[in-house]
This record gives sequence, C-alpha cells and structure tokens, in this order.
Amino acid sequence: MKVKNLKPNIQIAEYAERLLVIENSQSNESFSLPLFANGSPTLLFISPKAMMGNKPTAHLTLFGQTLYPDTLTFAGGFILIAYFFKPYSLNSIFGVMAPELTDSPIDLHLAMPKKTAALEIQLLNTGSTQVMLALLDQFITGLIADARCDCPGIQYAANKIAEQTTPEILGRVQKELHVTERTFQRMFEKNIGLSPNLYRRVCQFNSAFQQLNNRNFSKLSDLAFHNGYADQSHFVRAFKEFTYLLPTEYLGLGEPPESK
Repeated sequence: MKVKNLKPNIQIAEYAERLLVIENSQSNESFSLPLFANGSPTLLFISPKAMMGNKPTAHLTLFGQTLYPDTLTFAGGFILIAYFFKPYSLNSIFGVMAPELTDSPIDLHLAMPKKTAALEIQLLNTGSTQVMLALLDQFITGLIADARCDCPGIQYAANKIAEQTTPEILGRVQKELHVTERTFQRMFEKNIGLSPNLYRRVCQFNSAFQQLNNRNFSKLSDLAFHNGYADQSHFVRAFKEFTYLLPTEYLGLGEPPESK
C-alpha cells in the first residue's frame, strides 16, 4: 500500500489545505479506514466504491464537518484521493450550506450533476493516479474561479481558532471582529456548520490526534497539556467522544496480538 500526503497546487491552495492519496493493489484483502473529526470539509474520490458503515459510497463524496466516527471498508484493491479543504469552503466553492453537510456527506454527482458527470467518467476510465489528480485539480480550479466568500471574517476567525485551541481564543476573536456573541455564533453555524466552541474542540482534538497518530509524545499527560487540555482525563474523554475509542485502544489497532 502506498500512502502520500501532498500539498495542493498553487491554484487551489487558497481553499485546499492538503491532499491524501492511498493506493492499495492488494485485490484479495479487505481494508478498513477509520474516519474521525478533523475540522476540514473533504472531497473524496474512490475507485471502486466502498462501504461507509453499512451503506455503499459514491465514487465522489463531499463531506462537511464530521463529529461522529465512521469507517470506510474496501473489499479489495482501491485508489483513494481526498482533498481536505479549509473549513469555510463549502458554500464558497461548492454552493452548499455548511449545516446541511454536518455528519451528512452527499454524493457530489447528485449535488452537481452537470459539473461532475464527465469528471466521474474520466476518473473511472483512467488507471493513472497522476491523471486522476490532474482531473480533480482542474475541476476544483474551475469551481474556485466562481467562488465567493459571503463572510470574510470567518476566514480569520477559523484560522485563529485552529492555531490556538484554548477556550479563551473565542472571546478574543469575537472582540477583534467587533460582533456580538450571537452574531459570532450564527456566522460560524452558517459558514462552517458548527458552533465556535464545537469547532474549537474539533480542532483541539485533531491536533492531539495527529500528534498521537505520529507517536510524537512520551506520555499521554504531556500530549494533553501540549494541546490545551486541563489534564489527561479531559483529553481521554474528548478522544473517546470523537472516536468511540480510548487512546490506548486506538494505538493498538492493527497491531498483531501478543503470542500466548
């Protein structure tokens, strides 16, 4: 299996944060990929189709904010390409209201049939991952050309909260934007699909999760404090909320059982 994390090209970097490409040539083995909250709306292309939970996926799926964990399960070999977008991108480039997609991913072809029909055919009729990436880049670049941002302040707010995920950041950003608490709340719910505090908590969890996933820590308590949790128990509760697993259970996934 080949896994690549890529930077978006310059044409889409204003809206896209990163790309993930997974190529699995093992046609006789099933594979499961956990999906956890990460604060980023995501465009996912997979070939062939997979199962998400107990439902078949589309080839092109658009995710909004995700709070509840899920699993993608592939029956055999596959190619997966995921574009992770900045949190305010859904309405700006896809024309979809963010709250509609919170924990409710959609088949992109159903949402944008005229713009995706040819794209899906082209993606499924090439065996080259590089060609797939070029096609998706071209598609997203076209959407960005018509993009509009209804609330420029949300970009600043979302970026600041993602950078500093402690609770105090919410009041500071609200004051900097010169808006009331209720306006701040509505701005986030409309453009990101979450309340400001819930978005902050997702960013806090994702920061800790990435550090845990990369084994970039010596003790869970150090990881918790580094990411602004009051203590290890607060971090463990948050981790279980967003993954349904304890950190130690997650770290044990995929490891061979101990011999008896």
